[in-house]
Amino acid sequence: MRFSRTGDFEVLDLGQVDYATTNEQMDLFVQESVENDGPDRLILAEFNPVLTVGRAENVSSYKQSNLPVFEVPRGGKATYHGPGQLVAYPIIRLEEGVRDLHAFLSALEVALIDTVGDFGLEGDRDSRNTGCWVAGRKIASIGIAVRRWVTYHGLALNVSTDLEKFRCFDPCGLDPELMTSLEIELGHAPPLLEVKESLVMRLSQSIGRLTG
Repeated sequence: MRFSRTGDFEVLDLGQVDYATTNEQMDLFVQESVENDGPDRLILAEFNPVLTVGRAENVSSYKQSNLPVFEVPRGGKATYHGPGQLVAYPIIRLEEGVRDLHAFLSALEVALIDTVGDFGLEGDRDSRNTGCWVAGRKIASIGIAVRRWVTYHGLALNVSTDLEKFRCFDPCGLDPELMTSLEIELGHAPPLLEVKESLVMRLSQSIGRLTG
């Protein structure tokens, strides 16, 4: 576990960790921000293999999976998290005047597009599916929740993720063949630390433009 600060964020890097541990930490931070006006924070993690199922899907459909399954309050359907995937959870208080969840989602997409751009890839949006796409393939997923205008959950960027895991279900309701990673698109996996540094910087910029 490592604390640092970038821009207006307090950054907590948990490293590789169980999903349940991160979920508990996130809930504590959200409650602190809701009750005590806690600082804006960004949690980074690389999860042990797990499926998370959002509000748009029935969790019972995934109980027969060979992976742990968590029902979560974020938007979206089911997705896989595992080693080689960088997850970022911005816990941000949206003050009056910037309480626009569509704008917040757009800021996350911008940060992802800029991040993959830092590694020489052209990221794009899909008007039907929130996230980041490269050459028509999905490289990052987004799913957020909000509690009294404090955001939580967030995004997952495939760096060197085992994409075979997505074949066990329809990720975010999509054909598993549409999933990709930095490793696939670049022909090699960039160091995770470099991806973290880029993503934190880009999130700070895009969310800062929204909230500042």
